[in-house]
Amino acid sequence: MAARPTNPANFPESADRAWDRPLTLFALALGSFAIGTSAFASMGIIQLFSQSLNISLPQATWAISAYAAGVVIGAPLLTIGAAQMNRRTLLVLLMSIFLAGSVLSALAQDLATLMLARFISGIPHGAYFGAGAVVATYVVGPGHGGKAFAVVMAGLTVATVIGAPTATYIGQIWGWREAYATVATLATAATVAIYLRVPRTEALNGRPVSTKITALRSRAAWGLMAVAATGVSSIFAVYTVIAPMITEVAGLPPGMIPVALAVFGVGMTVGNAAGGVLADRFATLGITLGYGCALGILVALALGGAQPVVLLACLFGVGASIMAVIPTVQVRLIRFAPEAPSLMGALNVASLNVANGLGAWVAGATVGSGMSYLSTAWSGFALTALGLFIFVLILQRHCKEG
Repeated sequence: MAARPTNPANFPESADRAWDRPLTLFALALGSFAIGTSAFASMGIIQLFSQSLNISLPQATWAISAYAAGVVIGAPLLTIGAAQMNRRTLLVLLMSIFLAGSVLSALAQDLATLMLARFISGIPHGAYFGAGAVVATYVVGPGHGGKAFAVVMAGLTVATVIGAPTATYIGQIWGWREAYATVATLATAATVAIYLRVPRTEALNGRPVSTKITALRSRAAWGLMAVAATGVSSIFAVYTVIAPMITEVAGLPPGMIPVALAVFGVGMTVGNAAGGVLADRFATLGITLGYGCALGILVALALGGAQPVVLLACLFGVGASIMAVIPTVQVRLIRFAPEAPSLMGALNVASLNVANGLGAWVAGATVGSGMSYLSTAWSGFALTALGLFIFVLILQRHCKEG
């Protein structure tokens, strides 16, 4: 049956491809797995490239912030610039850019080159998740936007369980450049999988640029992105210094760093799955419950994180509670601007990478000022509290109406 153009946010043709659904979703998740491995492994190997490049730990966080800057800049620019491009073609292009950045990361010989490489790697990140969410919605059908986005995000969260710990282990055994070379290999596999498995259909064609520009006028959408950018920062404030927390605060051997990353990742995976269900059933519960739980867990981390059991339990809890927020943010953004689902998905991820950059910067500033690594939990507490404050006072009414 010939494909027919339709609204990318509402795909009646998806049932025709039920037999191919798992393979398509796997291809999308493989791409997000590669991206997630790259993003989170950088925190696990931060001590390695800090020592190799003869720079301080706060300086090393600049490479992480450079990646986040690439996401923030690339997400809206690529999404708007490629507004009329077919989503399948766009995904292949984005993964190719990510592959180039990963190769350059593996070849970097100084901080400036590494920052440039990480910036390039981050450019396609937000647009990928935006376009991937549209394709996933096409595959699973309308009415399941939260679950569709959770599927795309699942690759990223699984990367925190398997990809980032494995890349960190590779970095410890062979070197941090080899860790980024592993990411480049994953990127190559994902590019091929997307090319082969994402359907060729006019239903995935883009829309006029004017629809994207109109969507940017939604004040509620911008407000919700501010809620995400501030509130989610705590997860990155903690994750950025997870390696020294394990070795210098809890006194555990370096071999426990990949284990801690995996524990954090399991929490994120659980939270993402729960958040997908909450997003489709409740208007705001995912945000209020996720942020509320995160605040309590961050206090426990700050006060008791020197104990290995408490530290690992809190790492799981922070990952789970914060990730439960993200699918709800995605669903609400698309309801605020249904004419531009790709852009809203991209801006959601961009706001999360503002959180990434902000969290990494706060962590670096906190440690650089002479405070302990556990003090980053208090910094994260302040940021999440700010996000929850903005949401409760300004946006809850808009979300209930959206």
